[in-house]
Amino acid sequence: MACFGLVLCLAVLLFWPMPATAASYTLKGQVVQVADGDTLTLLVGRHRQRVRLASIDAPETGHGRKQPGQPYGQAARRALADLVAGQTLQLRCYEQDRYGREICDVPLADGRTASQAMVASGMAWANQQGGGKYLRDNSLLALQNKARQQGLGLWRDAQPVAPWDWRWMCWKALETGKKTTIC
Repeated sequence: MACFGLVLCLAVLLFWPMPATAASYTLKGQVVQVADGDTLTLLVGRHRQRVRLASIDAPETGHGRKQPGQPYGQAARRALADLVAGQTLQLRCYEQDRYGREICDVPLADGRTASQAMVASGMAWANQQGGGKYLRDNSLLALQNKARQQGLGLWRDAQPVAPWDWRWMCWKALETGKKTTIC
């Protein structure tokens, strides 16, 4: 009986349809809004789709008194807008995040992605949150190091705070009433 149960479990595991985690798909539309340095809105037909740039995290722009923006947050938003605003683009997407945004690479006319351009100009970090589980483009690490060495963008600050740390150290502290020195 135990052997039958084991065979049944193996059969279920082998033949149960699993989601394709490595598959990518395309999304084509016009960029109609840039919310911040790593989020834009694409008009696909008549539908507006929020898109989060893959592999990067840009300085926070702020969302009211309890979630203030970071240094370079608005500069990062303007930098991304300069790269993509109003353009019709074909994005390479991987998945949706928990907020319903498509996670995508945004190819530019010069052969780079918007993520590469943002990191190279010091307007975003290579997303190493969670031990790098969000980093799909490893070339961003070298681009980030070069931008840091050249003191570009956010790397002008002596100790810039990564957005994933900012959200925790600033926003979480303000939410819970704890004192914080970074915001």
